[in-house]
Amino acid sequence: MVFITEELIKQLQTLMDEIAEPLHKTFQNVHQGYRTETLVRFLKARDASVSKAHKMLVDCLNWRIDNEIDQILAKPILPTDLYRAVRDTQLVGMSGYSRDGLPVVAVGVGLSTYDKASIHYYIQSHIQMNEYRDRVILPSASKKFGRYIGTCIKVLDMTGLKLSALNQIKLLTAISTIDDLNYPEKTETYYIVNAPYIFSACWKVVRPLLQERTKKKVQVLSGSGKDELLKIMDYASLPHFCKREGSGSSKHSRNGTNDNCFSLEHAFHQQLYDFIKQQAEALEAVAPSKEGSVHVTLPEPDPDDAKIAETIESEFQRIRKKNGICQSFHEIKINGD
Repeated sequence: MVFITEELIKQLQTLMDEIAEPLHKTFQNVHQGYRTETLVRFLKARDASVSKAHKMLVDCLNWRIDNEIDQILAKPILPTDLYRAVRDTQLVGMSGYSRDGLPVVAVGVGLSTYDKASIHYYIQSHIQMNEYRDRVILPSASKKFGRYIGTCIKVLDMTGLKLSALNQIKLLTAISTIDDLNYPEKTETYYIVNAPYIFSACWKVVRPLLQERTKKKVQVLSGSGKDELLKIMDYASLPHFCKREGSGSSKHSRNGTNDNCFSLEHAFHQQLYDFIKQQAEALEAVAPSKEGSVHVTLPEPDPDDAKIAETIESEFQRIRKKNGICQSFHEIKINGD
């Protein structure tokens, strides 16, 4: 277990005081007034190494400047029909808060197809939700609950997970790498629900490859996980796919009801999209914006992440061969145009 001491924080603070002015400005958007807590996050991500945490944080700030991340919440995905298509195929939303005040983020892993837009729109949408969480949701939660809240809970629904999910592994690895390098230590616990056999088989071979602190964050729950999740949140905050045993995302993911936190009609996505459009209007008054997706530089995967992706691919291939279905995975690519 990594212990972050006051001395380590002070050392990193001293190094950060010396960064260039442009980096200071974007750093403000990162820490949102909670500078010490942010330094602790990066120290944890680099096992308490001050030099490594400093490099990681400076690299993160440069990535933000190079890709104009500070302005990404003023760049809506247009037209609305395109944004709806992204929402229908990248199943992510926020269903409420835990009793401790942590936002509950729901992810439909098994039924997300990522096939209605280019990779750039999906990455843009993911980063926008990260930034909205960090700049709006978490500061608001901290104020409401009267204490610092800097992490969230994620409930991952594996309903519908199939071998075809391998088609998205490069995109998912890119998203994971962006999070690891630029949004470290933002998730308190990952709860896996509605897990089919294919997940169990992959988890068995992937788990040993994870860092110890990551292993401790992952909990695989039985069925929809409702009973376990109700110990830490109220029924109203449960993701829709957890509210009925065995319901999964499939019966809720596209029904357009407000209970479905993946839907564009859900309160969370309405607030997020309205916020982005308002920010865009304010920016438009200063400088006209260009339409189209935001092209974010994709970082090289961490060697450990790359190994995990290769292990998942290998396990999927083994399962497919076991089922008598052979196919070369080397031709599978993601169209980035």
